[in-house]
Amino acid sequence: MSDIVRRHYELYPYPHYPLLASVRRCDTYAANLSALWCRFNGELPSPEARRILIAGCGSFSPYPFALANPDTPITALDLSASSLRRARLHCLLHGQRHVTFREGDLRDPCAIDGAFGLIDSFGVLHHLEDPLAGMRALAAHLCEGGILRVMVYSRYTRREEESVRRALRILGVRDPATARRLLKRARKGSRLRRFLEASEEVSGTAGLADALLHPCVTTYRIDEFMELVAASGLQPLLFAHRHALPDVEEEIARIRALEGQKRSPGNFVLYLGRGTKGGCGTEEDSLFLLNPALSGAVRSLRPGALHIPPRLGHHNPPLRGGDRRFLRRFLRPVGSDALTREEREAALSFAEKLFLLQYRRSPL
Repeated sequence: MSDIVRRHYELYPYPHYPLLASVRRCDTYAANLSALWCRFNGELPSPEARRILIAGCGSFSPYPFALANPDTPITALDLSASSLRRARLHCLLHGQRHVTFREGDLRDPCAIDGAFGLIDSFGVLHHLEDPLAGMRALAAHLCEGGILRVMVYSRYTRREEESVRRALRILGVRDPATARRLLKRARKGSRLRRFLEASEEVSGTAGLADALLHPCVTTYRIDEFMELVAASGLQPLLFAHRHALPDVEEEIARIRALEGQKRSPGNFVLYLGRGTKGGCGTEEDSLFLLNPALSGAVRSLRPGALHIPPRLGHHNPPLRGGDRRFLRRFLRPVGSDALTREEREAALSFAEKLFLLQYRRSPL
């Protein structure tokens, strides 16, 4: 099956963003290794943990990860040589040269060297014939305290899409052009037409191929997904899809209730850890430091609000002048004991959003 999936992405590298498409560095703040390590370990990462693996990197992810982590070695792994070529070119065109690109299967122990502090596998496991083998392979390459982010398809979010995909397979449709000609015949007002009009993904060739013609897809209900997580030996840390509750068990219960109504919060996005130590919480003996990916944005004196995209499942209100002035105070570490009660509460709120790093003081 891996050969079939490889051929699919050789023909249709995904996603197919224009090579000159750029993102602001401040938009990548939630991909910063130090910010995530502090969130889940309450300390800065050790030198050994400062390595990132993007497992199933596709044609774009290495670029924003490189922007977010300019001083961190990044390994970008993918089955598809076509996807890797496009990802490499995107990085080079935008001046990102600290990414190593490797062609291979994430389940192959020879494809990955060593341990990593952060592994990202977004939208990959559900395209494996054996997702558990993939999850365990990634878990084996996490260092102690390491963090793995995964995204998998949820059953009810992909219900319409999966119906169309199965129908195309039954009809023997294998290429996007034929699929598009057939889908254009959908009656106005039909379920199929409503799905096509609502889906941005199927508007392009690569998106249509990935959504409707992929040869290997698994969708999950929440209990099925959590069984996969439990079998990996990793600890669930935080759901990060839209409107996710901060407590893992409460979010699982919320999703179960939605699934009882055949609904879903979206695809499941979850951070997992190996032996993570936990964040600082409200500990008074801690330091706050600005997320490095935001330094340029808060230094800017340009007037007006700064809009930072939502991450960790929640909307971020615009950063206005007062917020940016406050965050500029943390260009260097500031002790919580140097802040007033109100300032500490604001700093904790920004740390919850990953705008600030909060970590324990090193023992003397």
